[in-house]
Amino acid sequence: MGKTRIAAVAAGVVLMAGLTACGSDKGDGGGGDAKGGGGSPVQGALAALQKASKATDKQSSTVADGEQKMTVEGKPVTMKMRGRFDWSSGGMQGEADIVTNGTPTQARYLSDAMYSKLPQPVQGKQWIKMEYDAMAKQNASGALLKDQLQNNNPARSVQLLLASGKVKSAGTETVRGQKATRYTGTLSLSELVRMQSKDLSESDKKALEQQFKQTGMESEKIDLWIDENDLLVKKREVAEGSESQMENTVYYSDYGTEVEVSAPPASQVLDGSQANSGGTGLS
Repeated sequence: MGKTRIAAVAAGVVLMAGLTACGSDKGDGGGGDAKGGGGSPVQGALAALQKASKATDKQSSTVADGEQKMTVEGKPVTMKMRGRFDWSSGGMQGEADIVTNGTPTQARYLSDAMYSKLPQPVQGKQWIKMEYDAMAKQNASGALLKDQLQNNNPARSVQLLLASGKVKSAGTETVRGQKATRYTGTLSLSELVRMQSKDLSESDKKALEQQFKQTGMESEKIDLWIDENDLLVKKREVAEGSESQMENTVYYSDYGTEVEVSAPPASQVLDGSQANSGGTGLS
């Protein structure tokens, strides 16, 4: 299992939950009452998203499935994922089936680490463990992944647009048989870095901004679909640069679904730090 697939599996749950994450927990976007006759379209959209933020945040779990196309370490990666995720204890936990560039695997996400099933056993082990603390020590991207995996949930994408104040309604559409209103906004990537992360250090934020500049990315467009119960049912993020691009579409359903996840047996787990030491065939 190469570094590209490890990175893709790590990023998968983040993008499913909402990489454009934290924003303001209260979602005080400045919007007034959407029903107020004097309110502007922006105020109406912000008010609607404020309701969606609260409704989605009250949930504790969901089924998420979708597809993302991105560039990891200069290589194109297409990943499809379907999984169940729970955030009732704070951080994102769950399990998912993932197909990366045609290769299937399974992943489990716990409070302190993620586990990915290897395509074939290595040293007699069927799973590899990547601890979030170890990822954070590697570089700013690892720090971002840790931050997102431990602080994220689907409501965060809604809260980000609220905090930015850059949002408008784009009409009503049907999403998998449900009537939903689409809200759209475009944020600069420097804004995303500054707004999306709870625990990143200032040095990590600056490093991430520099990474974005190197790829030529300047902004990200975010579209959210909110159903008649004020719940997020679809999300799409698109960012393009001269050196890389990302497109991610996720569908959310079955809010409140039961999620039970546990680590694989210790005897079947390879420490992720060994994957970078050479000699395992994983680096």
